[in-house]
Amino acid sequence: MNLDQTCVLVVDDEPIGRETLVENLTEEGYCVVEASSGQAAWALLDAEPQRFDAILLDRMMPDMDGIEILRRVKSRPEMMEVPVIMQTGMSGDGDILDGLRAGAYYYLTKPFSADTLLAIVAAATRDYRGHRLLAEEVQRQGKMLTCLEQARFVFRTPDEARNLATLVANAAPDPGRVVLGLSELMLNAIEHGNLGIGYDEKTRLLEAGCLQDEIARLLTQAPFSGRRAVLEIERTADSLSFLIRDEGQGFDWNGYLEMSPDRAFDTHGRGIAMSRMISFDALEYRGRGNEVCAVIRLA
Repeated sequence: MNLDQTCVLVVDDEPIGRETLVENLTEEGYCVVEASSGQAAWALLDAEPQRFDAILLDRMMPDMDGIEILRRVKSRPEMMEVPVIMQTGMSGDGDILDGLRAGAYYYLTKPFSADTLLAIVAAATRDYRGHRLLAEEVQRQGKMLTCLEQARFVFRTPDEARNLATLVANAAPDPGRVVLGLSELMLNAIEHGNLGIGYDEKTRLLEAGCLQDEIARLLTQAPFSGRRAVLEIERTADSLSFLIRDEGQGFDWNGYLEMSPDRAFDTHGRGIAMSRMISFDALEYRGRGNEVCAVIRLA
């Protein structure tokens, strides 16, 4: 297997549906491994927990259903961040919420088109590989900032945000955990805060494959070119806090703190909820939404 090739585990007890999934993903260039039952899937995952970049999981299977596999995956630290895409015919909010609470941040409702399948898998694996690169960079830098008590940084671009996140995550006891959420919050401060890219506009830009081009364009235009975001860090005996502030108009953040069934089928919109669930012990937006404080408990 090519180690650079993105590997997806497809779990479905229905042969024709599984064959269609495998064919579509293989034609797109993915390495695909099949499992025809829940037990077979778990055997593969248990044997090689770091093999897969995404799991495409059928909700209803006779021997071990998708929710049980999902719970097992999310209980293992080495697999906790692997994206699980739940495919199901159960499209009620309650059913979707059960999956979201168990850790399925991506959803496909049967029947779905090949384009929809590929868009969701691309989003899930893109995010996961991006997170892994950040975590690897943190490990290379080492724990250089464990003695930091107070600091203030200014950043303007996505590259500055990612580079800064990989540096200052080393102030935390578990930098690999923290860097994922910190980078999401800092990128949010640039994209949605300073540059004013709304949720629907980001959806459109991602579908057109031109989000990064639009960010680069806006960074050269007034008034966006002069805007900066700030990161302030403070350590006490009990906690480590990261305060991020942008110069945008703010947003209604209340609907983004939890995974929502309304966004389960979208290719983005999970960053704040994932940061709160995975990276920090507390996360609070303040004022009009252009300031967020994320906290790690030290004692």
